[in-house]
Order: sequence, then structure tokens, then C-alpha cells
Amino acid sequence: MQWMRRMAATGFLLGSVVAAGPAQSADNYPSRPIRLVHGFAAGGAADTLSRIVADGLSKKLGQPVVVEAKPGAGGNIAADAIARAEPDGYTLGLVTGAHAISAATYKTLTYQPADSFDMISTLVYYALVIAVRDDHPAKSLGELIAMAKQKPGALSFGSVGFGSTHHLAGELLNAMAGTEIVHVPYRGDSQSITALLGGEVPVIIGTPVLLAAQIQSGAVRGLAVTSPTRTALLPNVPTVEEAGVKGYDVRTWAGLLAPKGTPPAIVAALNAAALEILKNPDIKQRLETAVGGEVRGSSPEEMKKLIQSEVAKWSGVVERAKIPKI
Repeated sequence: MQWMRRMAATGFLLGSVVAAGPAQSADNYPSRPIRLVHGFAAGGAADTLSRIVADGLSKKLGQPVVVEAKPGAGGNIAADAIARAEPDGYTLGLVTGAHAISAATYKTLTYQPADSFDMISTLVYYALVIAVRDDHPAKSLGELIAMAKQKPGALSFGSVGFGSTHHLAGELLNAMAGTEIVHVPYRGDSQSITALLGGEVPVIIGTPVLLAAQIQSGAVRGLAVTSPTRTALLPNVPTVEEAGVKGYDVRTWAGLLAPKGTPPAIVAALNAAALEILKNPDIKQRLETAVGGEVRGSSPEEMKKLIQSEVAKWSGVVERAKIPKI
């Protein structure tokens, strides 16, 4: 009986140590540099946002936050790496709207966009712009839609790649406006803009911050922004809804997450840190200027609901447009 009591006591102590492990880690967190992973090319919107957020978190948490780009497959390579990382709070991810779209456009994924991660907070929302070259005959989105209906399949639009928010924004427009504008994928915003200016493609859907200079110079005409309200960066460009496509609303977003199983206390600490830096006027201005968008934080639960609703929305678009999954 005595040995049983000793074993029981030992088991209790071991159990206490195991149970205390995450709490102790959270109490000391962070005690070393943090890695912030994103899935897009250096210099793009996700990379710029990551560096602004890393700077803010570094100052807030007192440890370096090192940005690491793992581009490819619409962000899936990075998302897989984040999902497989040790859930200790030292590997975080910055994901965009493409994170939810992947569930709609890929046959299989090595992770689940909502369930393989612990969400931290959304960061910023931003619209896209439907644009043509300045010499294009369509002076408005309404005129472009009329042209597309006259010759189904004759017009094409460029985007940053298959399965991107830009791509599906075009497919949603096709579905809601009754058009058949053909998608042409490029490798990033800069390539699609170059293709537009060079006459390779008559229409592109791109980010406001990268198109603003071309629109303001007169080289490109912004036909519509994809959000339900106009963007401050391009106040003279109407919305798709203003052009007559009622209920059209496409806004991409960026948010922070961590591998599933990250201690709740660490998730809470990161959420608090993220929300605080988003209130910083300098950080807020830099984030909004980087993408021409609106800073908006959230709870982890709100971010998870956002991803779940986005997966359902884009799955419906892919199904209606009969887009083959890859």
C-alpha cells in the first residue's frame, strides 16, 4: 500500500508539472525571437504588412520578430509550415484572404484553414480595383459589362494568380453581372500591371496601393473598387455596386494566427499586443497606407468565424463558376 501511495503521489506531481508547463511558458513569454511567416513574394502587400506588424510587436513584446517569406501555391506552402510548427508562440503567421480561398480552390490541403490554427487577430481589410488602360473604350464598369455581354469570352482580365482573391473577385463579377470575362493569371500585381500597360490583357484586378500611381498619372483608368464603399486612396473611383451590380462586395484582409495548440495564455497575450499596436497612430497609418485599406482588429473567435464564412462564400463562387480545383 505504501508503494502505491508513493506512486500515486509521484503521478500527481508529474501531472502537476505537465499541467504547469504551458502556464510557465506563458509567464515567461516571449524569452527569445519570434518568427513571423507569410506566403508571398518579398515587396508585396503581405510582406509589407508583415514588416510593419513585426516592428510593432517587437517593440511591444521586447523581443525581435523576424519576418520569413515562404512564397508559393497562393500562400499554402507558408500555411503548411505554420501548421506544422511547434505551438509555443515562437512561430506566427500572417495570412490574407487567400488563406480561406485555398479551401475552395484546392482538391486537398495538408491543413484546415480554420481548424489547424489558433487565431490571434485580424489586422486590416482592403478592397481591390478593376482597371483598364487609359485608351480602352470602356469609360465605366457598366460599359465594360455591356461589352462583355455582347461578346462572351472575348474579354479577359489579369490577376495575381489562380485562386487569389483578385481571381475570384473577377469570377464573382462574372456570376453576378452575367458576363464571361476570361481569367489570365500572372505572378503578382507588378506583372499583371505590366501586362495591362503592354496590351497583353485589357482588364486587371489589382490592389489600390499599386494601381493608385498609374491611375493618378492617367496611364490606367480605375473603373470600380470592389468594396461596398469607396476607398480613401481612390475617392473618385466608384464601387462595383454603384455601377449597378447590387450586393457585390469583395474585400481581402490580413490577420495573425499561430499553430493549433498554442497555449491559450500566449494567444491572449498576442491578441492583446496586436490590438494595442493597431491603436498606435503610426502603425495604423503605415498599415492603411500600405494597402489603401482600413485597420480592424478582432478577437480570435471573430477571426475564426471570418475564415469559416469566407470558405463557404468562395466555395459557392468556385462551384457556380465551375472553376476546376487543383
